[in-house]
Amino acid sequence: MQKASKIILGIDPGTIIMGFGLIAVKQKGIELMDMGVLKLSTTDDAYQRLEKIHNKVSELIKKYKANDFAIEAPFFGKNVQSMLKLGRAQGVAIAAAMQAGLPICEYSPKKIKQSITGNGNASKEQVMKMLQQILSFKEDPKYMDATDALAVALCHHFQQGNINNGGTKSKKLTGWNDFLSKNPERIKKN
Repeated sequence: MQKASKIILGIDPGTIIMGFGLIAVKQKGIELMDMGVLKLSTTDDAYQRLEKIHNKVSELIKKYKANDFAIEAPFFGKNVQSMLKLGRAQGVAIAAAMQAGLPICEYSPKKIKQSITGNGNASKEQVMKMLQQILSFKEDPKYMDATDALAVALCHHFQQGNINNGGTKSKKLTGWNDFLSKNPERIKKN
């Protein structure tokens, strides 16, 4: 098995369900390492749930020896209380990554969808199907939070200028034809 040049942990923050996804960037492409969710009990108080989020993120960083941390930025909703709770969940996940000394990047939901599907308004199902093609997995996860987090990790990889080249900066693209010729795995075949 070839050594990964970079391991990226992606997080979809949540106060009841937090998604996580890990990818390994290797010389010959990108490999899915793990994805899943942390389900938090609604009977726990808010601080117990935050502690569990911190502990899970710390555990994932140690277990997989993550090099980079990427997290979905909260979108602005109408419910202020929900936004505050989500911000806290995001904050403790970021704190765990900071404690481990990882570089942290934050991406908007629209940026993540655009990066994975080419459409910033794509549905969760469209994102999942594209991830299945790119990372070669077949199973549909029970919770979309897991694939959302995986999309965050892959978006981070793409945003670093590392599209399918094992961690080295890619050259500027001259247009869609150039992009497609350098990334044939991103073309959907019917």
